[in-house]
Amino acid sequence: MIVWVNGAFGSGKSTLVDELRPRWPEALVYDPEMIGFVLREIVEVPTGDFQDLRLWRRQVADLAVGLVEEYHRPILVPMTLVNSGYADEIFNALEDAGIGVHHFFLKVPREVLEKRIEGRSFTPDNPEQDERVRRWCKDRIESCMAAVDALPRDTVFLDGELTPQELADQVLVRVRSGGTRGA
Repeated sequence: MIVWVNGAFGSGKSTLVDELRPRWPEALVYDPEMIGFVLREIVEVPTGDFQDLRLWRRQVADLAVGLVEEYHRPILVPMTLVNSGYADEIFNALEDAGIGVHHFFLKVPREVLEKRIEGRSFTPDNPEQDERVRRWCKDRIESCMAAVDALPRDTVFLDGELTPQELADQVLVRVRSGGTRGA
């Protein structure tokens, strides 16, 4: 089983997964962003967004399938994925492999997202790069918010302004009650 925690940058995806880890110790954490970082070292990313690379999407799905098949453990995935075609591509590959996916989306107002992004440090030793990353994240808020209407129909929307503990409670109740995509 895969628990995909989706939402805009600054919505609390990683914070929620960090809250879930001690409560669900058998779960593995898989961050597809790492695949993007590796691909960026190997090939050019013309758009600047590694999600636009077909290879990224294929590798994300393949590694998730491999982790589930090899380790027989649930996988927690904190990753913004708002292009509906890309989401379908990845989630359909997981479903085709017989892996159930719980897809959660953290909804957070724009002002809160901007404040959270502004308060984060991505590359503390490089203030210029830090500012570029903040700007990149902020520039994607609109597309993340607009994507809400195009996400898979079984997406569970969560109030991203709740505490991480409250969100983790909701996720665990939902996961334990079933209702996965592809299961």
